[in-house]
Amino acid sequence: MFSKEVYIKRRNRLRELVGDGLILILGNNEAPMDYPDNTYLFHQDCNFVYFFGLDHAGFAGVLDVDANEDTLYGNDVDIDDIIWMGPQPSVQELASNVGVSKSSQFSQLEKVVKEALAKGRKVHFLPPYRHDNIILLETLTGINPSMIQSYASIELVKAVIELRSVKDEHEIKELDMVCNTGYKMHVAAMQACKPGVLEQEIVGILEGISVSGGGLPSFPIILSQNGETLHNHYHGNILEKGKLMLTDAGATAASYYCSDATRTVPVGGKFTSKQKDIYNAVLAANNKGRELTKPGITYKEVHLAACKELTSHLQAAGLMKGNLEDSVAAGAHALFMPHGLGHMMGLNTHDMEDLGQNYVGFDDEVRPSSQFGLASLRMGRRLQEGFVITNEPGCYFIPALIDKWRAENINTDFINFDKLEEYKTFGGIRLEDDILVTKDSCRILGDRRIPITVEEVEDIMK
Repeated sequence: MFSKEVYIKRRNRLRELVGDGLILILGNNEAPMDYPDNTYLFHQDCNFVYFFGLDHAGFAGVLDVDANEDTLYGNDVDIDDIIWMGPQPSVQELASNVGVSKSSQFSQLEKVVKEALAKGRKVHFLPPYRHDNIILLETLTGINPSMIQSYASIELVKAVIELRSVKDEHEIKELDMVCNTGYKMHVAAMQACKPGVLEQEIVGILEGISVSGGGLPSFPIILSQNGETLHNHYHGNILEKGKLMLTDAGATAASYYCSDATRTVPVGGKFTSKQKDIYNAVLAANNKGRELTKPGITYKEVHLAACKELTSHLQAAGLMKGNLEDSVAAGAHALFMPHGLGHMMGLNTHDMEDLGQNYVGFDDEVRPSSQFGLASLRMGRRLQEGFVITNEPGCYFIPALIDKWRAENINTDFINFDKLEEYKTFGGIRLEDDILVTKDSCRILGDRRIPITVEEVEDIMK
């Protein structure tokens, strides 16, 4: 938790952007694993963290824009709670810690919201993603759960995105710290990657490092020698010499800030000549993306430049052909990289995507595409100083997709399908860094870049 002045400033700015009415920010509740008292590790709503800073279940915050007043709603513990949990701060104490002058029992929230609605005032809330909060919103507003999403406040969504998109010095410090934990995770994965090792064993090592650093992994770890499956969460393979192990993993800090990095390494510690060619193609695309990342450029432009860099290397390897510009314009490279270059990162791994991807990654200037591959770009809008984004090009050989394109004669002018037959068991490569957009350029978050060149990877795997 930051100083209370940080949260006061954020809430004041939110009031200015929204303009009028009540702003309702719901926290999360405990989520039962298999019966009510056996819960998953609590995870607070990140918008509630951003504006109220409290990592406690069962709270909600209301900003009364017209009265220029904030209230925290929650319930004080009773003796039964104290027996199991120990003494807990009161709702009033918690409110004071984050600069909120008023507090009240949670039961009073319904009265306040219904009175506001009865007076014709706006009640702004964000699109909920948990079912218990959807049901709560029905109780508060009378809106049928099936319609709740459509009543979420677009003004509030856009205001929150404007505030959270630009990270301040406090957030950057947390992000640097959690990326250092991510560094340890990936180095450990490289050093544990040996023939005969079960993938799950390495996953367990990485989860332990993340928990030791402050929290659970920031998303379910992707670790597989079948890296052609982009989000492969199966960890039951025994590592085989000569294959590639793709690891996409990140940590979560106690403050909820996340890391998200990917490395791909050779099982056995040495890249083959064919693996080096494709690996260096992806690395060149990664470096090109970082080289171009700075305020003022759209991330869609950066994405397309990285795709051109990848395509040029695949042409040199004999896998693609034809005019480079025409090839990328046609989306031929998406056979190998069917996803976007990256996404926002911060309190969420895919920061703020609960608020609607078209608002987070796009705007009136840059709109999503319908073209295969480019349609999966999550972040396309113009970059600003303080944005934190991922830079994660990849190259995958997906047999089913290769067969589909060949059978349907898709992009035959740009792809050498005969040569591709040699690569159907290759797997996949992705190389991902976490990037802070600075005043004139960008930098990789954390004290050190995770080993990434062929030489660095092979050296650390000795």
